[in-house]
Amino acid sequence: MPTAVLTDHERTAVQAYLRLLHTVRAALDGPPGTAPRPVVVPPAALAEAERALEAAGLAGNEEAFFRLLHAWGPQP
Repeated sequence: MPTAVLTDHERTAVQAYLRLLHTVRAALDGPPGTAPRPVVVPPAALAEAERALEAAGLAGNEEAFFRLLHAWGPQP
């Protein structure tokens, strides 16, 4: 299994993305049987992810970022 060695900036970008993903997932989850709620994501969570992506040189390069996530994450 190949491993990816992340730079500090890349690791920070992945962690910020995962926090953002968990925030959105939590906003979408609700008690069973309730109507879907509009997603409310704190602006600070979006700003953190954007800053981290920019610092890692991944802003505007989603393909490279998701390739990095795939290489870093658990393999099926």
